[in-house]
This record gives sequence, structure tokens and C-alpha cells, in this order.
Amino acid sequence: MTPRDHESVIAHYKTLPPAQRRTIARAASPTLRAELVRVERQLAMDRSPGALAAVLTGGREMQAPHLDLIDQAFIDMAAGRCDRVMLTMPPRHGKSRRASRWAPLWYLRRNPGHRMMIASYSADLADDHGRWIRDAINTWGDDLGIQLKAGSQAANRFDIVGGEGGLLAAGIGGGLTGRGAHIAIVDDPVKDMADADSPTMRKRAWDWWTSVLQTRLEPVGAICLIQTRWHEDDLAGRILATERDAWRVIDLPAIADSYDDPLGRAPGEALWPERFDVTHHAKTRKRVGERVWAALYLQKPRPPEGGVWRREWIETARINAVQFSGLDMARIVVAVDPAGGESTVGDETGVIGVGRDFDRQLYVLADRSGSMGANDWGLAACRLALELKADAIVVEKNYGGDMARQIVTQAWEQLRREGVTKGLLMPMILEVTAKVGKRLRAAPVAQLYEQQLVHHVGEYPELEGQMVTWVEGMDSPDRMDAAVHGLTELADPDQLDTLPTDTDDDRFDGRR
Repeated sequence: MTPRDHESVIAHYKTLPPAQRRTIARAASPTLRAELVRVERQLAMDRSPGALAAVLTGGREMQAPHLDLIDQAFIDMAAGRCDRVMLTMPPRHGKSRRASRWAPLWYLRRNPGHRMMIASYSADLADDHGRWIRDAINTWGDDLGIQLKAGSQAANRFDIVGGEGGLLAAGIGGGLTGRGAHIAIVDDPVKDMADADSPTMRKRAWDWWTSVLQTRLEPVGAICLIQTRWHEDDLAGRILATERDAWRVIDLPAIADSYDDPLGRAPGEALWPERFDVTHHAKTRKRVGERVWAALYLQKPRPPEGGVWRREWIETARINAVQFSGLDMARIVVAVDPAGGESTVGDETGVIGVGRDFDRQLYVLADRSGSMGANDWGLAACRLALELKADAIVVEKNYGGDMARQIVTQAWEQLRREGVTKGLLMPMILEVTAKVGKRLRAAPVAQLYEQQLVHHVGEYPELEGQMVTWVEGMDSPDRMDAAVHGLTELADPDQLDTLPTDTDDDRFDGRR
């Protein structure tokens, strides 16, 4: 058999299904069988990142169903079947080792002329991934069939012999100058809770994402974002809020919490029970607290329940429209929390109607919140004020300055021209400027709920969901913020005496 014939036989062998290959191998001569063993090893390494890891480590590399999903995502990216993949799962479940180490190694072996990029919250962490991949090529180069160029072997940048392929690593916020990327991996873009809670750091990450990383992709390039969730407005959160349909999202909580789990788990089942079973997770939850558990382990920066508000406080004090009809209100206000500001936790504007009776009981009367521009929320607030016969419209002006008053005034004038106001005077416009964090403003209002002084007239699922899932340390959402503004305006000073004494918020001075 000539060398050309031999190559042709091997090439044909590779195209056959496993059963036929086994039949051929059993009938082959010892020399050919040894060659086929080598071919089978190559085929196995080509199959997936996990298979490559198993071959090179002699089966020592761990495999699990959730790691199979990561393998498949990279197979599909390599084949051009998807170009945006988001992996969100708990710490210590192997996502970075598989997606930022074995998967790039597997991809470069198959595509030695392609470029990869890896970015993390720090250059050191990105370099660690680059160093591991570089060392793996040096260790298993003969098996992989790729070698590093002699003069390009730095941990943060190396090139592969025989083409333009290689890898570049950098920290979030750093430059990714040079060649583009066929696959860009962003692994752990958030350092810790402090960075996650910082609007400045979140904006920095987002600006880098839009102006640096996105500009480095090749025309057929793909991105894989790997994260444990820290905050509603973290990098993954912003992407989900703006372009969810463009992404393949593999969202894997430590404990399954729905019946549409990507792995088909029933609610309550652990993600990797062989390593971290339900009992282990219960201990972890107790140690780290609800906020960290919900964010890092459930991939839900808002915990499902149990924040500053308790659902039972709302349920116990809830009344219906018939019960409310027999009450006289001393005051009614409409409160507005315009969209924008410290975060993009929601792009809605909160518009909430609240009242107070002569016994100092407080009532939530309406929720007209939604995604609205300035003119629309002004009209929504004025229409609700007319409907409820409100004496004031309370608007947070932190991010709009004098515009808040102007928006409401213009909206009222528009309704007057249309004959909607029917000669009624415009309610007072009360602009509030918060000098303390939203979490400190919300705490005393939550305690009014605990004291059964606040009654929801009917049900408001979105508002109540925001309340019972909000915990201190998180940005507060639009509907809840608007309700806090309104209830703070109506509450008497001694109803708010639970406000921490070290705050400085003139909204609580000289109350009615």
C-alpha cells in the first residue's frame, strides 16, 4: 500500500460510524491496528472539550451533565451554529475550567489558524487561563498537533506555529489591541459584591463590553460570557435586558427551581450532587446569607422571597375595593420614580397611587408603572391623579433636576387642553431629593408594613414581587421606589421613627 493509499484508507476510516470502525479494527493487522488506535485517540479529542480532557488526563478530568452543556455550546460555536452563549452557574462547579481552559485548547487544536481572546475582571485572572492553555500546549503538543511559536509564548499572548492563530488575554477595562477574535470568552467579569454594587464599576464593564470587546470580533466571531450572577444590573443582567433573544442562555442554579430546567431537573434537585448535594447547599445557604445565596448560587440577584419586606405583612393587611369604599382619605398622592439613574435594574418608571386616612393608616391604591418616556409618564401620573383626586404628585428629581416639575406641568396642560381635567386645579408638585441610599429610605417604610399600617387595596403582583425580593445592598427597583416616595410623603414623623439616626435626609424633617 502506497503512502497515498494509506492516507486515503485512514481518511475513509474516520468517516465511518463507530460500529464499522470497531469491525475494521478487529480484522486489521497489528501494524494497522496500532495506527487505528492513534486515529481513535485523535477522533476522541476532536469530539468535545470534555472528551479532549478525558483523553489527555487518562480519564481523571471530571465530567457531569452541566459540563456536557458547556461542551455542546462550544461545539456549536465552532460549527457556526450560534454566536452568543451565556453560562450562568454557581461557584466551584467547573465552568471556568471547562469553558476558559479545556474549551479554548480544544478549539485551537481544531482551528490552529484562529484567534481566541479571554477577558476576566483582572488581567491576572485572564493571564492564569492563558498560562494554563500555553502550558497545556507545551505539555501535550505532540498529541494536540499544535506547537507554540518560539518567540511568542507569554501567558497573556501567544501564537501557534503555522498560521495566524493564538490567544490574547486581558482584564476587563484593558485593551485588546492587535488581531481580532474568532471566539472571545469573558469569564468572571465581576470581582466581588462591592464592584457589583458600584454603578461606576458596572458602567465601566458595560462601556468596555460595547466599545472594546465587541469591536474585536471577526465577521463570523462568537462570544461566550461565563458568570456567577452578582447583581441585577451586572454584565449578564444588562445583556438579558437588552438583547435576550440573541443569546443562548444556559442558566443553571445550584438547586433547580423550575420545571423548565436546562438539564430537566425537578425543582429541588442539586446541579452536581456528586460533589455538592442538597445538604451541602443548605449549609452553604446558611453560611453565606440570602443575598449571596440568591445571586451566586441561584443566579437570581433578587432572592425569591425573604428580603426587607415579608409577603405575609402585605397579605395580612390587604383589603378589597368594597372595604376601601367605606373609608375617608385625608390625603392622596401619586408618586413617580422616573427611569434611569444609578442603574438599569429596570427601565420602567414607577407610578404609584397611595393614600392616608384620618387614623394614619396608609393605602396603596394603584400601580400604573411601565416603560415610558418622559411625556408618557407625565401623562400617566396626571391621569392617575385625576382618577384618585390626588392633592399632590411626588417626583424624585435626583436625575432630572427641574425637568420633573416641567414634565408634570406640561402633561397637565396637555390634558387641560383636551378637556380631561374638567377645570380641576393641578395637584401640588412635590420634588424629593434623596440624600441617603435607597435602602435606608425603604427600611422604615417596610417597618410600617410590619406594623400593619399599610394596606394594599387589591393585588399588585409586580410591585409586591419587587418588595418581597428586595434585600439591603441591592439597587431598589422602580415600582417599589415610587411606593416608598409616596408612603414617606404621607407618613407622620413618629411613624418613621425607625429611620437610622445616622442618616441625613431632609425629606423626614418638618413632616405634616
